[in-house]
Amino acid sequence: MEQLRMEHWNSTLGSGFLLTGILKDSGSPELLCATISALYLMALTSNGLLLLVITKDVRLHVPMYLLLGQLSLMDLLFTSVVTPKALVDFLRSEPTISFGGCALQMFLALSLGGAEDLLLAFMAYDRYVAICHPLNYMVLVSPRVCWLMVATSWVLPSLSALGHTLYTMHYPFCMSRKIRHLLCEIPPLLKLACADTSRYQLMVYVTGVTFLLLPLSVIVTSYTLILFTVLHMPSNEGRQKALVTCSSHLTVVGMFYGAATFMYVLPSSLHSPKQDNISAVFYTIVTPALNPLIYSLRNKEVMGAVRRFLGKYILPTQSTF
Repeated sequence: MEQLRMEHWNSTLGSGFLLTGILKDSGSPELLCATISALYLMALTSNGLLLLVITKDVRLHVPMYLLLGQLSLMDLLFTSVVTPKALVDFLRSEPTISFGGCALQMFLALSLGGAEDLLLAFMAYDRYVAICHPLNYMVLVSPRVCWLMVATSWVLPSLSALGHTLYTMHYPFCMSRKIRHLLCEIPPLLKLACADTSRYQLMVYVTGVTFLLLPLSVIVTSYTLILFTVLHMPSNEGRQKALVTCSSHLTVVGMFYGAATFMYVLPSSLHSPKQDNISAVFYTIVTPALNPLIYSLRNKEVMGAVRRFLGKYILPTQSTF
């Protein structure tokens, strides 16, 4: 038996996997490919522009926009880990991914997804302090505290992702080489393992609940307290500004957490490959493309900074031709 396990293990190392993704199984693969390409281009352009604007404009060098810049960076990297590979695989007759490539993609996706998960909670805390305790804002969300939140968002999920990646990839895979998913993730890979993974699946479930529901509870609590404070504001203008900002944040939270919860919190018996693929497309491609638009289009400070940036760096260059 041990020899057989080693043969499967060596076979996996040598041959890698087949990522079938969502494009090959769709009814209109060409249309879906064009749509995903457009969303990826939108994500690159909007997140890249927002990141540049926040970096260049000193008016936006405050904790709220520092966290927003980190969100754009995470979205930019997250969608780039998944989308180019999916598009290239669609154009190839045999969409293979090596064992090491699968492990790397899993690690990066888990790290960036977890980082965004924590960052959204920290952004909710930032808005809570700004609206409910404005006089203490520079103390409770000082630059040091802000950078600590950023570091925590990157480091903790990376450590968790490393442990999960190493443990998931140590299994012998002998059921099939075909991963019926958009990317290398834990649930679809465990279906290919020729070993008992029930205990580890429970561990993945507990980790998923912890990483998703704890930050989500912080977000819900923060925005509930914000809502009570906003409703008691004497100024209609201040109330409207706070509601616009918070509604943008909650839209992003709803999109990201809804798809991620479906993938990692709901029992595997409720999943199907098609549903998992749609969920993965949503939080790896759709959400990164829409996040910058949701945050910037309804934010006068960001839109003003974008206009200043374009007027200073883009339009003068074009006028010289």
